[in-house]
Amino acid sequence: MNRQQAEQKLKSIFGFDQFHDNQWIVIEKILQGQRVLLIEKTGFGKSLCYQFTATQFKGITIIFSPLLALMRDQVQKLQALGISANFISSQHTEEENQQTIHDALNEKLKILYIHPSRMENIMWLETVRNIKISMVVVDEAHCISTWGHDFIPSYRKIINLVNLLPLNFPVLATTATATKRVEDDIKTQIGKNIVSIRGNLLRENLNLYVIMVQSEDEKMIWLAQHLEKIQGTGIIYAGTRANTEIYAKWFEYLKIKAVHYNSGIDTATKKYIEQGLMNNEYKCVVSTNALGMGIDKPDMRFVIHTQIPVSPIHYYQEIGRAGRDSKPAYIVLFYNPAEDKTLPLSFIEGGRPKLEKYHSVINIIKSERLGLNGVVKTTNLKQTEVKVILADLIEQGIVVELVEKSRKIYEFKFGSLDLNVQNFKDLRNTKLREFDEMLNYLVTKNCRMTFLCNFLDDNLSNDCGVCDNCRQRTVNVSVTQEWNDKLVNFRETYFPILEIENKTTNLINGVAASYYGVSNVGQTLHRSKYENGGDFPDWLLRLALKAFYKHFGRKKFDIVLYVPPTESGDLVKNFAEKIANSLSFKFSNILKKNRMTQPQKKFQTGLLKIDNLKDAFTVENKNDIIGKNILLIDDIYDSGATIKEIGKYLSKLGATKIAPLTIAKTLGGDL
Repeated sequence: MNRQQAEQKLKSIFGFDQFHDNQWIVIEKILQGQRVLLIEKTGFGKSLCYQFTATQFKGITIIFSPLLALMRDQVQKLQALGISANFISSQHTEEENQQTIHDALNEKLKILYIHPSRMENIMWLETVRNIKISMVVVDEAHCISTWGHDFIPSYRKIINLVNLLPLNFPVLATTATATKRVEDDIKTQIGKNIVSIRGNLLRENLNLYVIMVQSEDEKMIWLAQHLEKIQGTGIIYAGTRANTEIYAKWFEYLKIKAVHYNSGIDTATKKYIEQGLMNNEYKCVVSTNALGMGIDKPDMRFVIHTQIPVSPIHYYQEIGRAGRDSKPAYIVLFYNPAEDKTLPLSFIEGGRPKLEKYHSVINIIKSERLGLNGVVKTTNLKQTEVKVILADLIEQGIVVELVEKSRKIYEFKFGSLDLNVQNFKDLRNTKLREFDEMLNYLVTKNCRMTFLCNFLDDNLSNDCGVCDNCRQRTVNVSVTQEWNDKLVNFRETYFPILEIENKTTNLINGVAASYYGVSNVGQTLHRSKYENGGDFPDWLLRLALKAFYKHFGRKKFDIVLYVPPTESGDLVKNFAEKIANSLSFKFSNILKKNRMTQPQKKFQTGLLKIDNLKDAFTVENKNDIIGKNILLIDDIYDSGATIKEIGKYLSKLGATKIAPLTIAKTLGGDL
């Protein structure tokens, strides 16, 4: 097939008149059975390279992507074009995934999107051998490389699959962000004569600005003053889950249509928000980096960062969501030199588990062959940490992954070499150097787009001409007493929501009086709980009542219960009784523990937190619960495991509604 013939098919299938030159170069090589690594800017049209080619092959094209939003979006568009496509993910029911696999086995699909974590699924691994595959695509291919900015251990399993394929089997790896080192690493791993095609990363329509500030207040005030002046909709990136909520509520307070988005939000709500963003229902979505990379919205008019990213690679990829229609878009990055380095440095330091955790996993597996959950529970480590550790240990030949009765087992390989930590040290040092370059970006007096492209080994000959440095334009923040007063009033009327509703219990979303780490609430709680400071003071009671009225209004509850303490005596009981008296609700002592439990903060993994509390609560007179609306009081809301366990138990007893009210919600787990 020559280019003219291909473009005739392109017009009839996709409605486009022609390919970009680099698109055709890639497509031609794939049609010839070659392996290609394509490094091109966001908005170039990388997906068309594999979607068009997939329609020309007889079998199924499998596309590995970590971006669920992208899968949904692209599958919908392909189906609308009459192309049989679908995706498998944890967001579908098991029956839906099984139907998709059945369709693939019976050659009813042309394109199948898969999350790389499926390479950990035994059933999928057994099934894929029987699917007639015509091409493999590795999207976001930088995730293959430990030197990449978003390394995902399960991507290494894709490489194992690719390396089993014959030399003339087409493979396409795509990414918008890869330094020369990452590019070389990807090529080495995919191997077998892979061809690299690198495009021009210049985005001339992105107007880049850096705004120096002295506080979080200045960021919030500048956005309040200017957000509505920027045309269109966009994304505001915040560093933590808590801040996504705080900024969104600030905009809501100002009557600006906004919503927060992060990895803690349920799937249905995420879909709703994503669709709302596509339909311009919000001025902005305030999000962690959980949003954006899979959103194909050409007319995104701005991307604003309230927190500096850990590297120029992250930053280039995240701002790449804006202006994909080639029209002007505005890119703003706030920087507070006194405070903004702490969070990204914590990400870098926590990017790899500490060495003692590696040795803990090694010692456990030395003494006993275990599955993933067994390792997690025995070591008391987070599952995400254990997955990274196991991937490294398997790669170094220290641990062997076996399959027994459709279950993965990890076994120590006796006689293996000691753990090699040099790569870990090199990786940490690389990340720190990249962060130093991010700091250099903030203070450079040269073209900002040139800076980013040069970092990504795409050396530009021309400056962008539109960034603040090229225009010699400095943007400042103007703080007035009026805006300070508005911010103070907002903080006195804003209370964090406890998003705990689920389909299996009668729990409803509750409210906390404050975040633990952003006010003196945390210090006061600590003093009462651990420094013999006495009962929680009355000002916390007034704050909690204010939160109650803001969230629940004048709603009546039949009974007030409290979470039985592990180690803080009658603090929560006394506080709950004061709440009940203030609201003229009935107070009760009927909720008890029937066995001793450990403090939840002792456990790193949710599996052990759940085990610690399972069936630990009881009610003296169960008839007091049937048909009742219950206000459940606790001092601190962290993982929510305790309230979820109590909510499940009270629901079984017949409670109509259980609503949590706490003094504080922690920032733990919000990063």
